[in-house]
Amino acid sequence: MANFTAADVKKLRELTGAGMMDCKKALDEADGNVEKAVEILRIKGQKGVAKRESRTTANGAVVAAANGESEGALLELDCETDFVAKGDRFIEVAQKLADFVLANDFADVDALVAAEIESGKTVQAYIDEAGALLGEKIVANRFARYAGAYVHNYLHRTSPDLPPQVGVLVELSKADSELAKGLAQHIAAFGPKFLSRDEVPAETVENERRVAEATSREEGKPEAALPKIVEGRVNGFFKENCLLEQAYAHDSKKTVKKVLDEAGVDVKRFARFRVGV
Repeated sequence: MANFTAADVKKLRELTGAGMMDCKKALDEADGNVEKAVEILRIKGQKGVAKRESRTTANGAVVAAANGESEGALLELDCETDFVAKGDRFIEVAQKLADFVLANDFADVDALVAAEIESGKTVQAYIDEAGALLGEKIVANRFARYAGAYVHNYLHRTSPDLPPQVGVLVELSKADSELAKGLAQHIAAFGPKFLSRDEVPAETVENERRVAEATSREEGKPEAALPKIVEGRVNGFFKENCLLEQAYAHDSKKTVKKVLDEAGVDVKRFARFRVGV
């Protein structure tokens, strides 16, 4: 058996994030040479990439990056287990990707993963390398990058022993840190899908109207009352799913729009990511 110590195993685990038994086997194969053991783990891990492709990535983290108050980025990096998600190596990879997104302007995830993040290495290769060392499928699921008058990010932990699972990025028409924080918390909690009813696709509205009418008929509502009932239910959909029409989390007597109007601020856009959703 190769000559290596518990400290060598610990060091290899810290460098790679690999399991204890995998580290011991790699060190044994490398005759106790830690650097060679890292290479062995990388090679063996890369061989397993194809096997990992079909696995489900329902865990992960949302991370943020900012450049002052005018630029911000949000990124969701997914993995298979919460054990890997809360590991330092995984968070380090996620943060590096968020910083990379902030420093560039990618059209979509495909453009991001095709970009060169290190000399001769694409983002996809960088992610695959991390997956090889951690032994799990890792996926850059989505990202948002805003640049404007005032950009604020908010991260929320759904469990104290896990990294943030919910992240919000919001762009305002002017600086208002207190309002931006409150809005981001509201968005994290209530999960609006649209900014205003104007943003809701026509087919979505039509489908809601169709469902509302069918439901009303099923409930035996009077034919003459159907138009009013249907419109009421469609308006209920808007109030539930459009940020500006929701009751504000920090003052339920006011809508988000009223709070914004009173502050003289507009929400330009927002993004909300929740791991696994």
